[in-house]
Amino acid sequence: MSTETRHPGDALVRAGTVVFIVGAVATIATFVPLFLDLTRLPTAAYWVSMLMPVGFLLALTGLLRSARAQHRHTAG
Repeated sequence: MSTETRHPGDALVRAGTVVFIVGAVATIATFVPLFLDLTRLPTAAYWVSMLMPVGFLLALTGLLRSARAQHRHTAG
């Protein structure tokens, strides 16, 4: 068991990190064939690469939620 306490927004930060990494890997996988003159990947691979900004927004939302909760805790 972990002694670490859970804060609001932690789950969003973790989920955002995972989604960002999946999007980043997909982005690299879609650009490599363009530079190495290989056959292009299907369109679905390009749509998966759109997960990178979605993951960034999820993580940012989690950080803001955590900061607001910490501010409320210290203020009152």
